[in-house]
Amino acid sequence: MCLYYRISLAYSPRLLFVNRTDIRTVWTTSKNQNETIIVNGLDNAIAVDFHYTKGFIFWTDVTLEKIKRIRVSTGIIEDVVSVGLGKPQGLAVDWIAGKLYWTDCRDAEWETNRIEVANLDGSNRKVLFWRDLGLPRAIAVDPLLGYMFWTDWGEEPKIERAEMDSSNRRVIIRKNIHWPNGLTIDYSVQKIYWTDANLYYIDKANYDGTNRESIFRSSRQCILGHPFALTLYENKIYWTDWKTREIHSTNKNNGLRCPVIVPNTVSPMDIRAYEPKRQMPRPHFGDNPCNSSTNGGCSHLCLLNRNGHLCACPTGVKLLQDARTCEQGPVHFLLLARKVDIRRISLDTPDLTDVVVPVSGLRHAVAIDFDPVDKFVYWSDDEKLEIKKSKMNGTDVQVIVNADVRHPDGLAVDWVARNLYWTDTGTDRIEVSRLNGSSRKSLISKDLDEPRAITLYPSHG
Repeated sequence: MCLYYRISLAYSPRLLFVNRTDIRTVWTTSKNQNETIIVNGLDNAIAVDFHYTKGFIFWTDVTLEKIKRIRVSTGIIEDVVSVGLGKPQGLAVDWIAGKLYWTDCRDAEWETNRIEVANLDGSNRKVLFWRDLGLPRAIAVDPLLGYMFWTDWGEEPKIERAEMDSSNRRVIIRKNIHWPNGLTIDYSVQKIYWTDANLYYIDKANYDGTNRESIFRSSRQCILGHPFALTLYENKIYWTDWKTREIHSTNKNNGLRCPVIVPNTVSPMDIRAYEPKRQMPRPHFGDNPCNSSTNGGCSHLCLLNRNGHLCACPTGVKLLQDARTCEQGPVHFLLLARKVDIRRISLDTPDLTDVVVPVSGLRHAVAIDFDPVDKFVYWSDDEKLEIKKSKMNGTDVQVIVNADVRHPDGLAVDWVARNLYWTDTGTDRIEVSRLNGSSRKSLISKDLDEPRAITLYPSHG
């Protein structure tokens, strides 16, 4: 009895899957296929992953443009990443170092697609890749060996591999591939499995792309309508299909059959085998070179790689010469007012990635300046008719001027005398106040037609 019970569990895992508006678990045994809704009322959830020992389930929402998580034991939902996302498509949890990796496939032409990493709470967020990305979608990590993989269905479809610290990037699959969607890893034999939604197959290969084999091809008996995501447990592959709206399975070695595991789903998206065996401890370099007590000796991010780990810094922040400590923040940077948000572009790192200053409620931010002394950013809003300031992390937001303002177009900080200058094309005035908005005075109000930009040279008055 005990032996039979263990074998049944080995081949009948609990599946975790996204149904766009909810996230569910379901047992794969025919006798006990009870579904449990983990969270519902979602907008447009796409990707899902979990951290079994910490009890978190993470998901991406492309409508809200957020990454969120729920603690299963309490049902408490939190935002992990809520700003600066486009269309977060793929998600992967590093359960050893405690990191979250994701792909972001953006709509706007001027914004580059990205692959990013952060702590499980969204802190210390870092862009890993921003060049030579077409349309990155699925992502998978192997923290046991320090590798990450992702699919790309852009103009040059491919599957790429890198170490989890972003080093040693290389294309491993580029032939006979058109629309690579789902991606999963067989950690026991170091192979990747993926689906192609245009060529209708499931294939596998070694971590370096060699020994590629066909596992499953669409046939009259077993149709691949639009395979989206897949996962693996023991000797079986499970995948979601947009066209059949079902979850299917097959043997990972021969793909002879494709029984329906979960029928009549609404809109099945990402899927995971929700089992602790999918998140085993690391056998080499100790259990965790990035353990919580030492963080690998890193001041911020400790990222796994093939040889152990590497220290890294949040986006735009430079790593110091000791290769462990990060600067307190960007030293040289640009600030950009972009109507509905404010962005910072660090000049200290080669990626030149824009990072959103997390200030909400902007309607038409026009002018912007920075006080290098107190580290406040100032901006004018041409719709809310006010001038405000905040810290670079979005905290301590204060209204400086909101009375008798019509079109505040230009803004300049006098960081020496601690004053704020601005132009108003509605009142045709140039005004000044202290940095807190007090002692306001109109400097020039005659012979002005449409005063716009303004700048200062404090050392020369």
